Amino acid sequence: MTLHIPFENTYVNLPNRLFSRQKPTPVRAPTLVTFNQPLAESLGISGTQDDQEVAKVFSGTMLPEGADPIAQLYAGHQFGHWNPQLGDGRAVLLGETKGYDIQLKGSGPTPYARRGDGRAWLGPVLREYVVSEAMHALAIPTTRALAAVETGEEVMRDRPLPGAVLTRVAASHIRVGTFQALAARQDLEGLQSLMEFSCARHYPDADTPAALLKSVITRQAHLVAQWLSVGFIHGVMNTDNCTISGETIDYGPCAFMDAFHPGMVFSSIDRHGRYAYGNQPEIIAWNMAQLATSLLPLENNSDTAVEEFTHLVNEMPGILRQAWRDVFGRKLGITETIADDDSLISQLLAMMTDQKSDFTNSFRYLTDSSVTSTGLETHKDFPNWRSRWQDRLTDLEPDPEMVMQHANPFIIPRNHQIEAMISQAVSGDYSLFHALNTALAKPFEANPEWDHFTSPPSASERVTQTFCGT
Repeated sequence: MTLHIPFENTYVNLPNRLFSRQKPTPVRAPTLVTFNQPLAESLGISGTQDDQEVAKVFSGTMLPEGADPIAQLYAGHQFGHWNPQLGDGRAVLLGETKGYDIQLKGSGPTPYARRGDGRAWLGPVLREYVVSEAMHALAIPTTRALAAVETGEEVMRDRPLPGAVLTRVAASHIRVGTFQALAARQDLEGLQSLMEFSCARHYPDADTPAALLKSVITRQAHLVAQWLSVGFIHGVMNTDNCTISGETIDYGPCAFMDAFHPGMVFSSIDRHGRYAYGNQPEIIAWNMAQLATSLLPLENNSDTAVEEFTHLVNEMPGILRQAWRDVFGRKLGITETIADDDSLISQLLAMMTDQKSDFTNSFRYLTDSSVTSTGLETHKDFPNWRSRWQDRLTDLEPDPEMVMQHANPFIIPRNHQIEAMISQAVSGDYSLFHALNTALAKPFEANPEWDHFTSPPSASERVTQTFCGT
């Protein structure tokens, strides 16, 4: 084998009840769709010139030297309902390198498969590849995509579909639900080990449950504010999809909004709008309350600890509000925001809601007259708002227009383009997949070559629902 991954596996040193030893299941005829060479190099992966070898390794058909494959245990609240045991039902963590996990998604059933087939079909694999890499290019913390491989096998969903495996890279796959699983079992020894491991890996300045909770709260608050700033709707913010590292994880029924509305929902399984765009700040605070509850036993549930943890969770809406003000302030050219900027931002979003304005293009319209009409310019309140905004920008440094160019993307992964890409790929045409990856790699650069990717969907192209990969 020429492929070399410098594995340095540490998660397996935690109590073995946190995982199950599990090798990936080989597939019939692995074919490489794409390999993220720059990411591979940053992880110290070398010897990757042979596509067939890469396909075998990242489909789970050939186990690389040094891998110590496991499936991880976790629990979680799914749409608010407690499930005491979940876990990696169709994913295997090959190991860690350079402080990052390398995980195969769709690599066969594990002890946590819950009657599932353990496989993934091509569509969700390509969606996660494109959207997670786009999120990285937008400078929003996220898991990354290292490889996508066709398996040469079909998987059965509502019909037979081509199978695939995604290689996901993450700072770690430790979730709120990982802590919940141990807390529910009253496993204080395991909980203490996991807390110490999480601090050492992600927050070396934290060494207590309270310090870990505070660090995760801060990082998740800033993450969700960044989601809101690009119109992103996660779609399934269960506690098992909420990482301790503060990365975006699980791109199942996710979506980027076209027409803005705070109540927008795309996820087919979010029947009551729990995870709507505008609900995400409330939900992340709820998730952090569950983390606090899981960490509390390490403090012997003392009244002092309860008071401290409650205070930390109650502080989160304020932290998120400031983060929201800052990210939206930059979208308007303001680098040092004040509380009065809230009304400026909120009024703009209200006008966008009234006009069903395209979220991404509306912010670009504020500095780029070539942007197709968004409806903002015809709103009765827009002239007064624009005058107020221009007054706010007077004498600001750095240059507001430059600030906005770095805060407002030219291009995002729009739902209808993702669906078109998947449809073409299923037919064997990967041209749109590669074009989207190329364009989305530089989201803040206006490039006429990619103008067609900036248009909102026509009525016939509009996507109203997105679906979980399982």
